[in-house]
Amino acid sequence: MIDIGVNLTNSQFDHDRDQAIVRAKTAGVTGLILTGTNLAESQAVADYASTEPDFCYATAGIHPHDATTFTEQALTELRELALRPEVVAIGECGLDFNRDFSPRPQQEAAFEAQLALAAELQLPVFMHCRDAHQRFMDILIPWRSKVPAAVLHCFTGSEAELQDCLALDLHIGITGWICDERRGQTLQKLVSLIPANRLMIETDSPYLLPRDLITKPKSRRNEPAYLPHIAQRIAACRGDNPDQLIAETTATSRAFFCI
Repeated sequence: MIDIGVNLTNSQFDHDRDQAIVRAKTAGVTGLILTGTNLAESQAVADYASTEPDFCYATAGIHPHDATTFTEQALTELRELALRPEVVAIGECGLDFNRDFSPRPQQEAAFEAQLALAAELQLPVFMHCRDAHQRFMDILIPWRSKVPAAVLHCFTGSEAELQDCLALDLHIGITGWICDERRGQTLQKLVSLIPANRLMIETDSPYLLPRDLITKPKSRRNEPAYLPHIAQRIAACRGDNPDQLIAETTATSRAFFCI
């Protein structure tokens, strides 16, 4: 199993980061893609990935929440980071019109600049979209043929939005959101529409702890060791054999990130 979205440099892991890696391996996880959300975090995840070769990999990008920090200098530094062997994708980048932590014009400019960087370096793109589907698509469509691959991580949208993404040959990342008996109902019905060769699995830890875990950690923190639980839930919703789903999503993730 490969967890394609792990915020391992988040402060919630400061007291047991290495132990979380051990627990993930014990649970059967065979690889982690560590998410870069700004320059500092992108540097940190690349540095950490270098200490766990062939298990941890990194992305380099600026999240829409941090779009106000995106400058020409930041773009130069991202380009340098992306040349490191540990970095396998540009991102997390995209749009978030739900919280608007950065002004929308700045989010849009940062997103397009990172798509251009991915096209320049021929790296896949790790993307975020929340409450911004149409504008997200408007910006992405002209670049889609220029980047080798693109994944919308933590998909939680509608069927129409999913079909738009699939029509654009996007990969789809599914998290423990699908384990939520309230918010996850729509996703539980839609996940079977995703072709096996476009589906990838992730925890987005430390966020989105699966709500249907029988024994929940006191910290309420999600971590990569819970990826098998998420995979089992996805398989059940799709009517798939869990082992087959794990094999397929692992192969898809390895091909997508070239690892």
